Amino acid sequence: MYRSILQLTLVLSLAPSLLAEDEKVNASDERQRLELENSLIDERTRFETAGMRAEIERLKAEKELLTARLNLASAKRRSTDLKNHATLELEKQRLEREAAISKARADKLEGRLKAAQAQSSLRISRLQNEIQRLEMEKKRHNYADAETQYLLNPLRPDGTLVISDRRIALNETITTSTADYITDRIHYYNNASREYPIFIVIDECPGGSVMAGCRIQQAMKASDAPVHVVVKSFAASMAAAITTLAEESYAYPDAMILHHQISWDHRTERNLTEQKDFLKNCNRWWNRFGTPIAEHMGITSEEFIRRMYAHSSSGDWREFAPEAKQLKWIKHVVNAIEESSFVKHPDARDSPRTDSSTPSANGVQQGVDATGKPIMILPRINPLDVYFLYNPDGYYRQR
Repeated sequence: MYRSILQLTLVLSLAPSLLAEDEKVNASDERQRLELENSLIDERTRFETAGMRAEIERLKAEKELLTARLNLASAKRRSTDLKNHATLELEKQRLEREAAISKARADKLEGRLKAAQAQSSLRISRLQNEIQRLEMEKKRHNYADAETQYLLNPLRPDGTLVISDRRIALNETITTSTADYITDRIHYYNNASREYPIFIVIDECPGGSVMAGCRIQQAMKASDAPVHVVVKSFAASMAAAITTLAEESYAYPDAMILHHQISWDHRTERNLTEQKDFLKNCNRWWNRFGTPIAEHMGITSEEFIRRMYAHSSSGDWREFAPEAKQLKWIKHVVNAIEESSFVKHPDARDSPRTDSSTPSANGVQQGVDATGKPIMILPRINPLDVYFLYNPDGYYRQR
């Protein structure tokens, strides 16, 4: 029994190892079986996918071929680009060199041009300076080395009259514009100096509007500075009245003074009553300057008129300066007149006014009549005004 127990114990002790051995054998067999199955599956799979793998290999080959071709084309392109770039770079460098050379040449030419321009400018500047110098010398020659003389008593003992630049020309026909011109200057010269005389210088004046003439006389009377009238050639009608009634008057020996009655009537269609009214108006004007002239001469107005027609059938009483002085038409006969204000040559261009002539903007216009005879057309005057004008040949006419 004990032996049986030992045997049983031995069997029981050996049983696990035996079981383990069996399990190992079984496991090994199972692994082999599985390996065989896997191999079978692999073989079957390889068989089934052999065409696919072949296609894949073919595609890989095509891909590699395409890649190789692309790489070749890219390499060729890069090679061409490199060659072109090198060519362009060489061309660029060549152009840059040429541009630099051209710029250098241009800079050189510009430098020469600037130098030439500088020399030319210098030469031109020298010539301009020379021209300016010559012009200034020429202009300087147009000016006299003399100063305007202002004298309280302008008549020298030797019979020379010295006229300053305080002079006003009274020439051509006396109109409203003429009166404006003269009276404005009388006012100006008074504001400049109320001490030194003002000169109204008459070269030739046939007379004109009595209203305009009376305005001039009133400005002369109201002037604080003495107003002297100078006749160089001829003063008639209203101009003669202004001369005779002036505070101081002078004339060359050959200058002529002419007095006459108002005889101007530009309307021929007047009826008798209108003619009577016109005559009355003329007499009223005559009393304002004709009567003062007669009183200045020391005779009556009637005697003055009678003597006019005694000397001339037309009533135009004219005398040269020496006889006019005796009749008190002028105060002084002068041998010479010194125009001290004429310090610039009269022929010099752009010469400022020296008041040697009355402006032509007095409204009188040149024209011709129906026969082609030249005439002077007088401006329209106030209906109550009359022209006191020496007009023996009808040269002056109204529209």
